[in-house]
Amino acid sequence: MPRRNRTRTLTAAAALLLAATACNSAATSASGGGGGSARGVSDDSIKVGGIVSMTTSSGYSKKDTDLGAKARYDRANAEGGVHGRTIDYLGAEDDGQDPAKNLAAARKLVQQDKVFAVSPMSSVTFSGADFLDKEQVPTFGWGTIPQFCGPKYIYGFTGCLVPMPGGTITQAWQEGLADVMGGAEGKSVAILANDNDAGTFAIRTYKQGFAAAGFDVAYAKAVVPATSTPSDWSAYTKEILRSDGGKAPDAVVSVMQTPYNIGLFTALKRTGYQGVITDPTDYDPGLLAKSATRKALDGVHVLLTFEPFESDSARMKQFKADIRKAAGKDVPLNMHMMTGYMSADLFLAIAEKAGKNLTTASFQQAAEGFKDTGTLVGDRELPKGQKESFGCGALVQLKNGAYEVSSPYRCYEPIPFK
Repeated sequence: MPRRNRTRTLTAAAALLLAATACNSAATSASGGGGGSARGVSDDSIKVGGIVSMTTSSGYSKKDTDLGAKARYDRANAEGGVHGRTIDYLGAEDDGQDPAKNLAAARKLVQQDKVFAVSPMSSVTFSGADFLDKEQVPTFGWGTIPQFCGPKYIYGFTGCLVPMPGGTITQAWQEGLADVMGGAEGKSVAILANDNDAGTFAIRTYKQGFAAAGFDVAYAKAVVPATSTPSDWSAYTKEILRSDGGKAPDAVVSVMQTPYNIGLFTALKRTGYQGVITDPTDYDPGLLAKSATRKALDGVHVLLTFEPFESDSARMKQFKADIRKAAGKDVPLNMHMMTGYMSADLFLAIAEKAGKNLTTASFQQAAEGFKDTGTLVGDRELPKGQKESFGCGALVQLKNGAYEVSSPYRCYEPIPFK
């Protein structure tokens, strides 16, 4: 600020100083850091919130994401927190899978609740991404949508699964399916998705990935209405079952959510389809409570980008114990719990590395050189994970009411995304 006339009164100088201080405070609050302090960080706590699609028009819910995050934060607090600070987890805002509500939830958490970080963020819509990145709010979730690929302050706990051109595509699903089918050569696939941005991007990504793995992509369309599940699937099944030169493909790949998959898979089975059916969604023992759902999903191979619950590793035993304690009882495990748990886990690991003086600047510095190994999602590395996947996965198949590993959890080399 330019030097003012020294003859000005002390009162005027004090007023100027007060105004400058107010401006500096506002700037610090907006950025979440600076001057040795940060929004949401006190001497003894770190404030964190989440955004989760608890309710949706289709009835699909990711509410257990909140439980998974709570379980991981609870254990961190029981172990003394992060450099003496406990995690003050506010729980998750419900965005209803609505873009306007997603942005509103992000604004509320930052402007009203004053959180340091948003972890987890789990929704197929992420209209709040630009706002959170601009406000320098570390944000963590499952990197299945483009907003987790590139922004400086947004992280996928499995890395970036849907990269932009110049990035890479994980081949865990494709190579796992080839393993199940005895190889990809001469095998055809049909890929179906919803007609929204996420579905369109998924088709573009998986079409390249399956082709690179050696499959013949006979069909790849994002045409199923995203607002409600169809009551009649015959138009879709008819087209799919003629897609491979007039005959059925060897595998049908769905990149839709559970209510859609139940309808599609039921319709396919009623036609007598005998090929492989696979999706990245329906790994949820809770789904097996209803006989109709169990029947629809029987035989389906589900992609996991984390270690299967059937694993007997020490880290999986810890996950199960943490979930049980947070829930207060034994509960069926599902991938939403894992989403919340591993979103929280990655945030905690970076915050620990950032040290006692936690600011957005120190957090980002820690993130830029972060690397660890042997987690439930494989080896993690940043900022690599903001451009490509960590590359690990498994397939499980529902057989006779229980999940079995059909392709073991392993890591694969990614391919360039074009």
